[in-house]
This record gives sequence, structure tokens and C-alpha cells, in this order.
Amino acid sequence: MDTRFFGTSEQDIEQAAEIIKEGGLVAFPTETVYGLGADALNPEAVGKVYAAKGRPSDNPMIVHISSKDDLGRLTFEITEDMKKLMDVFWPGPLTMVVPAKPEVPRVTTGGLDTVAVRMPSDPVAAALITLSETPIAAPSANLSGKPSPTSARHVIDDLDGRIDAVISGGDCQVGIESTVVDMTGSVAVILRPGIITQEQLSKALGKAVEIDPALKTKPEMAEGGGLLETAESFKPKSPGMKYKHYAPKAEMIIYKGDREKASLAMAEEKLRRTEYGQKVEIIMYDDSEPEKAAREFFAKLRACDKAGVDVILAAALKEDGVGFAVMNRMFKSAGYNIVEV
Repeated sequence: MDTRFFGTSEQDIEQAAEIIKEGGLVAFPTETVYGLGADALNPEAVGKVYAAKGRPSDNPMIVHISSKDDLGRLTFEITEDMKKLMDVFWPGPLTMVVPAKPEVPRVTTGGLDTVAVRMPSDPVAAALITLSETPIAAPSANLSGKPSPTSARHVIDDLDGRIDAVISGGDCQVGIESTVVDMTGSVAVILRPGIITQEQLSKALGKAVEIDPALKTKPEMAEGGGLLETAESFKPKSPGMKYKHYAPKAEMIIYKGDREKASLAMAEEKLRRTEYGQKVEIIMYDDSEPEKAAREFFAKLRACDKAGVDVILAAALKEDGVGFAVMNRMFKSAGYNIVEV
């Protein structure tokens, strides 16, 4: 198909909304990453998203809304805890997993009886959802497994000719996907870390928030260092829980431990690899700037792909706060190829 390209004028967004209404696919900017949008209540349209991305069908979508009132279209009951998080963090980079109404297609929920919902703060995203007059299912607008797109150019590189349209907004300000929190039990549980941290969620709720144990467990590795596929019986409640994500073309190694030792080890490895004729890139951020790392990380991986880099050497950040979210992406990008120093 021929992909159409829109700007951010009201007329352009109206045309993009018509494509959504007609069951088409539109990539659009959000504050986190670019999303690939379809009518969340149209099973055929959502199916096109899986096909365009090459996305596994049991990987649930996040449904985007433009008004807090729209949450009632998707779930039976809005609890007091949900209201507290909505009041503090919506619109913004927080996704809540809630019980799904029967009218939410199971292709949208990855076959689950829960649905992940967020209200983006990006004005273009909000306008598109409002004008489309429907909740929009929108995973990241990239080919499945590749680094998430934080600019319209990234979307075009992956999906030109596979989707109906792209709204070309600016670069995304957050740079990593939203925090996902499961609100279906008595205790809120973080299923995917993001720029909104465990501490912030706990403060807003006035009680403890847990982290899914899978986020702090290195996956089982196969002989030769490859990732073993998670058991077939496992049904992820959030995107990013089951499959390898965010991978560049290059081999990627993470150096974890003392910063000076990591810097020295990366320099030595770069010299060794360069002598073998490989092109090497080093990614290193200070522990005091995790937000900058979050904003730039995916773009750096894609720049390495464009430049034909063979090996990426990356220094780990401290795994707390936003650093925990960045390292979640970094570990998956590298396939948990970690060197302890």
C-alpha cells in the first residue's frame, strides 16, 4: 500500500482520523514513543496492526483514550485506586491494566479478560483519538523486536508501505514506553517500568506498589547464550513481558559494575574489536541522567543500525527509579549479554 504522510495541522489530523474510522492504520506521535493506531473496538483493524508489525497475537495492545470518562467504555468498575492514579498521572505516560468489558475485542487484549489503557499527553495524539471517536489500540510503530521509534523517520524506516499513514510530529520527549501497572488485584503491580516510578505510584496511592518478579529475574539462557522462549502457557498481561524487544542489528554487550572499571573494559574491548576490523560504538550515561538516557537510548540504537555498527558496548546505569526502566530496555536490547566488572 502507499503510505500517506500528514503534518500536525487540524486538517491533517482530521484526515488521519477518517482513516482510523474506516479501519485503517495510522502511526502517530505520543510523549513516550510513536504508536501504530487502529480502532481498538474493530477486531479486523486491530488484526492489521499485528500483521503490519509482525507482532505475536498474544502480545496485548495498549488502548489509548483522550478523556478520563472514556475509561468507562472499556472496563466495568473504576476503583478509588484507579481514580487516584488518573488524577495524578493522566494524561501522561502511565498505563493501567483493568478488567475488560466484553465489547473490547480479545484480539485487542491478547486473548485476556483484562485491557491495558492509557491517556497520552501529546496534543496530536489526544486530537487524533478525539476526532476518531473511538479508543485507539496502539503498540509502538516499529517492526516487532526492533528498537522503538521516537521520531517519524524511525516509523518510516520500518513501516513505509505497510500502513496507511504517518503523522509526522516532533521527537518524543520521554523516549521509552509508558509504565504499566496492573490494577486488577488488591495491590498494584508494575508489569513494565517507565518514567513514572514505583516510588511515585506508591506516593499517589498512599500504599505500597509491587514490582512483578519477572522484571528482576534474568531469563533462563540456552546453551550458547541465546534466550530461551518463555513457556507457551505464559500469557503476558503487558507488552514487553514475553518477547525479546528493542534489538539493534549489532551485537550488544552491557558492562555492569564499577563505572571506572566498566569504562576501561569497554575501551579495551573497543580496541580489540577495532583491530579485527569491526565498527564499535560506546553508549555511556552518567547515573545522574537517567531521563536523558531514556530519551535518547532507542534513537542511539537506530543510529548505530544506520551507521553499520557491528558491536555496541553499553555501560549499565544504577537500577533504581528511572534507571530501572532504562536498564529493563537495555538488557532486552542486548539479549541479556552482560559482562560483570
